[in-house]
Amino acid sequence: MPLQYEEIGRRLRAFRLGSGLSADEVADRLGISRTALYRFEKGELAKIDTLERLSELLQVSLPTLLGVGIEYIPSAVSYFERVRQLEEDAEHIVVLAGPISFLLGSDSFEMALEQVLRESIPDDLPNRNKALEDVDKIMEILHERKRAYRKRRPPIVNLISAMQIEPFLNNGLVGRVSLTESKKAMRREMARAEIEHFAAVIEEESIGVQIGLVTDSLPHTGFQIFRRRSGDTLMISPFRLGEQPNIRVGVAMATSAPEALALHENVVKEVWRTAIKGRDAAAYLRDLLNRNQERNRARPLRERSAGTARR
Repeated sequence: MPLQYEEIGRRLRAFRLGSGLSADEVADRLGISRTALYRFEKGELAKIDTLERLSELLQVSLPTLLGVGIEYIPSAVSYFERVRQLEEDAEHIVVLAGPISFLLGSDSFEMALEQVLRESIPDDLPNRNKALEDVDKIMEILHERKRAYRKRRPPIVNLISAMQIEPFLNNGLVGRVSLTESKKAMRREMARAEIEHFAAVIEEESIGVQIGLVTDSLPHTGFQIFRRRSGDTLMISPFRLGEQPNIRVGVAMATSAPEALALHENVVKEVWRTAIKGRDAAAYLRDLLNRNQERNRARPLRERSAGTARR
């Protein structure tokens, strides 16, 4: 297959960001100028031995860097940067995810996300400072993704797991479980507001936005399909935002293999066929919100009763 140097440059930038190395550090270790590195990242032809040295330095295989076969992405920073790059010129996006879809999420969700992701980093994690720096990088990438999406508005099909919405409402928008009760209550309200936001988005029936609620079981690992003039790309990822966020553990994969794309397109068609859509989907969410609110009202009574029984 012919090599697409612009795509190689994009991957190079993504893996360089995920490595934690600055452009100056990479250039210095390779014995090239920072300007030359930036030219490579913009798609200028690089010698194969330079690419080999880059792949070794960034700890990524040469086939992955070249986009040959499956692209393996072990870093959440690299993954979200690759998603941003693919969204840049996508003509159509398909998202199969949990209860929260970032592109269609509210401004409040985006504002709260940094705190939630920081919470998800364990206090005793080795090299915790590096993980917190990664949160800053991820948020910068996410902000740019949202700005680009709102500017271009490519059509998007978003399949959301209805089964994951209720746990999200019960647990709230949290990065860890060890929060005070007052914080948990506040985060549950934030989760409610986000689901209400999605109900409103569905009711608006905006051109180019299609949302389906999937009541069947879905794989815990989500995937996205980016339809582009230069070729479609499938991304499968364990990294997630919002409910039970994960930005540390796992390996994402990207591929343009026709078989993989066709198989996942078939999954989308089948899931979309049985999903709840339109006004029915909005009504489903609002009914779920009402039932959840009733349970939350009964929560203090249950907790007081349990405390009395223990005494």
